[in-house]
Amino acid sequence: MEIILKQDVPNLGFKDDLVTVKDGYATNYLIPKGLAMMALDSEKKKLAETMKQRAFKEEKVKKEAEKVAEKLQDIEVKIGAKTGTSGKIFGSVNALQIAEAIKNQYDIDIDRKKIMVDGDAIKELGTYTAKINLHKDVRVDLKFEVVGE
Repeated sequence: MEIILKQDVPNLGFKDDLVTVKDGYATNYLIPKGLAMMALDSEKKKLAETMKQRAFKEEKVKKEAEKVAEKLQDIEVKIGAKTGTSGKIFGSVNALQIAEAIKNQYDIDIDRKKIMVDGDAIKELGTYTAKINLHKDVRVDLKFEVVGE
């Protein structure tokens, strides 16, 4: 079944993408939750017109995302965390703390929802990599180090 996404869906596509999924996934999950709509001919025409108008704005947003990606390319963020004697962290380091550390150390605003950490949370000291999706065509791998306070 062809559907048009109303918002970004991880591992499927971005807002206003025309994707093909299995019928059950569309009718039982995506459409009832308001994440997608059926791709009827009239909806496809509306989508084409909207995409044509949005192309100019999209190019500007993409260039800004590329500038931010260039800044993030060579930096390494240090995140302080309280630890026990074995090197384990009390609590965990997640995307929110990474976004705050980038803001505090380099004055770059990044939405925490755009930061993906393997395993969703870090529970030990060490060096890790987070994937940052600044734009659907612009992704950056950010190295960060979790250090004890």
